[in-house]
Amino acid sequence: MIGPNGAGKTTMMDVITGKTRPDAGTAFFGQTIDLTRLSEAQIAHAGIGRKFQKPTIFVRHTVFENLELSMKADKRVRKTLFAKLSPSERDAIDETLKLIRLKEESDKAAGLLSHGQKQWLEIGMLLIQEPRLLLLDEPVAGMSDEETERTAELFLSLAGKHSLVVVEHDMAFIEKIARKVTVLHEGSVIAEGPMEQVQNDQKVIEVYLGR
Repeated sequence: MIGPNGAGKTTMMDVITGKTRPDAGTAFFGQTIDLTRLSEAQIAHAGIGRKFQKPTIFVRHTVFENLELSMKADKRVRKTLFAKLSPSERDAIDETLKLIRLKEESDKAAGLLSHGQKQWLEIGMLLIQEPRLLLLDEPVAGMSDEETERTAELFLSLAGKHSLVVVEHDMAFIEKIARKVTVLHEGSVIAEGPMEQVQNDQKVIEVYLGR
């Protein structure tokens, strides 16, 4: 999902996740789930996860603990105090650590990670909740070239397991990961299709790429 500032990209994500209620129109997840009738918590439970541009992690906890805290579980106080990870839960955390390439940092405080590693950890915190749809807002902003490359590899590895909607300004990154590119301008879709088609669309060039 691309477009100039103010195009409506973040608002679209806000509507999908229930943070903002639309004045008109519809928002369905699949054919039957009307998102406008659900709370933010219900939408998350339905299988939609969102990552904001700035990482929101527990900086004083270890990488492992961040993933543990993010797992779908009974979060009532008594259950949390006496909780013990099952072998399958430990396996799930271990697999996620490998996927986001933070296995070697599992015992490190999350606040000590690099910017890119913090972004990967937050993505891992979403993945461990087993969402069907991930909304990712400028996931490679501020990353080094190497971190951006690794993030592209991570996203491509998720194909077939999760649906990803990515809002990003880095055209080289979008070109690597996108199957379909949607261009927003002033709240409306002005183009949609493969990257090459969108890049050559005259209206897109005028309102966004040509700037």
